[in-house]
Amino acid sequence: MVTISPKLDQILEALEQAATLEGLQTASEALRDHYGVNHIVYHWVDSAGDQYGCGTYSVAWQERYLAQNYLRIDPVVSGCYQRFHPVDWKRLDWTSKAARALFLEAIEYGVGNQGFSVPIRGPNGQFALFTVNHSCSDAEWEGFAEANRRDLILIAHYFNEKALEIEPARTPEIAQALSPREIDAMTLIAIGFSRAQVAQTLSISEHTLRVYIESARFKLGALNTTHAVARALSRGLIVV
Repeated sequence: MVTISPKLDQILEALEQAATLEGLQTASEALRDHYGVNHIVYHWVDSAGDQYGCGTYSVAWQERYLAQNYLRIDPVVSGCYQRFHPVDWKRLDWTSKAARALFLEAIEYGVGNQGFSVPIRGPNGQFALFTVNHSCSDAEWEGFAEANRRDLILIAHYFNEKALEIEPARTPEIAQALSPREIDAMTLIAIGFSRAQVAQTLSISEHTLRVYIESARFKLGALNTTHAVARALSRGLIVV
């Protein structure tokens, strides 16, 4: 089970209670401070190219980015749009002259030289990115990403779920249904079975069980197994 620090748990509880876009902004600032990084950013783009977001980039950079329509040349957006898994910015294609100029200008506006972005796809053509950005050496960044990758991926999906709930003029995302095996696994965990007991009861390996649990957690937008069970119970997806 993933262990969440009391401070992070407090931040995510506040995010859970957020009812306005300002609540998302507050959460992004709190997450930035918690992780000790330069920036936390949530950036959404719909199928028509309209943009929405919150985060800790400077207002000057946000205005510059929109005014110059950098969306069309940003390797982070184009690279992540082609991927389904989180990506380190160093793995993206920065070879074009326009991309290199964008990167250097972004640094001048206070954007860090390191980045980790989680691509998210939602309803009605929604595409979103949750990004952690910082200025440090490659070695320092690799250590940070290795230590926090799992939590950041879960936070990204949790953040997106909340954003879709409160964003004006958008239809809330319909919760994805759990598969029969996911329901079985979550039900047994909810009644207190250990993972070994669940795997034995379902006649599957613990590795296969982990796959079911991870899938259920992502569908539920949960940060850990306990949170996933709570959400599944509250939504009536499992009954104990």
